[in-house]
Amino acid sequence: MSKKIPTRLYLAEDEIPSSWFNLRAFMKDKPDPLLHPGTLKPVTEDDLAPVFCKEAIKQELDETTPFIAIPEGLQTFYRAYRPAPLVRAYFLEKALETPAEIYYKFEGTNTSGSHKLNSAAAQAYFAKEEGLASLTTETGAGQWGSAMAMACAFYGLGLTVYMVKISSEQKPYRKALIETYGAHLIPSPSNTTEAGKKILAVDPNTAGSLGCAISEAVEAAVKTGKCRYVLGSVLNHVLLHQSIIGQEVKAAFDKYDVKPDVIIGCAGGGSNLGGLIAPFMGDRLAGKNNIRFIAVEPASCPSFTRGKYAYDFGDTAKTTPLIKMYTLGNGFIPSSNHAGGLRYHGMNSTLSKLYHDGHLEARAEAQTEVFDAAVRFAKAEGILPAPESSHAIKAAIDEALECKRTNEKKVILFGLTGTGYFDMSAYMAYNAKTMTDYIPTDDDLEKTGFASLPKVDL
Repeated sequence: MSKKIPTRLYLAEDEIPSSWFNLRAFMKDKPDPLLHPGTLKPVTEDDLAPVFCKEAIKQELDETTPFIAIPEGLQTFYRAYRPAPLVRAYFLEKALETPAEIYYKFEGTNTSGSHKLNSAAAQAYFAKEEGLASLTTETGAGQWGSAMAMACAFYGLGLTVYMVKISSEQKPYRKALIETYGAHLIPSPSNTTEAGKKILAVDPNTAGSLGCAISEAVEAAVKTGKCRYVLGSVLNHVLLHQSIIGQEVKAAFDKYDVKPDVIIGCAGGGSNLGGLIAPFMGDRLAGKNNIRFIAVEPASCPSFTRGKYAYDFGDTAKTTPLIKMYTLGNGFIPSSNHAGGLRYHGMNSTLSKLYHDGHLEARAEAQTEVFDAAVRFAKAEGILPAPESSHAIKAAIDEALECKRTNEKKVILFGLTGTGYFDMSAYMAYNAKTMTDYIPTDDDLEKTGFASLPKVDL
């Protein structure tokens, strides 16, 4: 008789990882390098120095070191809220009447309400060690902005946050939280930067996008002394920091002798998904497991499932290096759905390479069906999930119901990236049945997105 798995798979404080897991070091076929848009040559540390912190640049360009040590000063910060809970979803299993075992890694126990604090703390720590005075950043739904505001307050740094305009309108309490921690928040696009002014000149009523907000934050950083830009997703150093999620899961699964069959994460820029799957994908690439990895994105912003694998800019103003990724085009402005953290036109280069090479699956889900799953989960497990996380919940429920249909007992893990308590306007729309599903047509993607792809002749 198999032993009973506890509801929570506990790790002790001394079992928190002391190094990050660099997935690229375990990939035989590496992701394509970042390119300087002027020379089309791989970027160097000097190219990135005006924008990013020195240590973040070093990590971004490192694709050979398997494990990168977490500084002791940062480990101390992590111990304030880690390890994050890994939970067996017994109540959800019962509600679904499935033979599957369902687990979720819950990253919403810190005040920012999401996994974003893992990288925010790291980047703020690096900035402080470098002697910087302030940082700039963008935020979509507000989780990253909240996390960065918390981290900057802890390390004594100034912060300016460019928040996607529609999200700032939908989530006023996120704005209040960010400002409570001392950061300055500006809805984007704005008239405070040249990039913002150009975007508003084209469409004064634009809802904004993460690409727009990134453009403004980068411009502000390079024009301000002792200031750098920090990013909450997409780039590889961010995925590196988030690997603490997957490493904690793997340590707990090994401790309790649990072997996952399917691992599911929501996907916008890729930080949560990449962090969750990193050590398991490393083992798969070495032939040590046959786990299925599923990325779930919004049907309104389908980078993986309908995007092109091409070099593209990471921002709307075309100021960033060129990134080889699955992209809808830097000019694509997603519809105003409630999963603001997933409204980005492209996907991380490492995840894009893994998807392109067949190691990763992807699916796109419509907004109302995602919220159906969110409410079903909340009623069973007692946690109101973030709209972003609910994409992974939708896929996990679908996989569990398939197990019910076929009478297969699989082990399903998904990432619960954060809570939805700052997303009540979304739940209000869902409850009032005023929520709509917008899915771009092929013509929409071609005219507003793909047409903006740079013509790169390599």
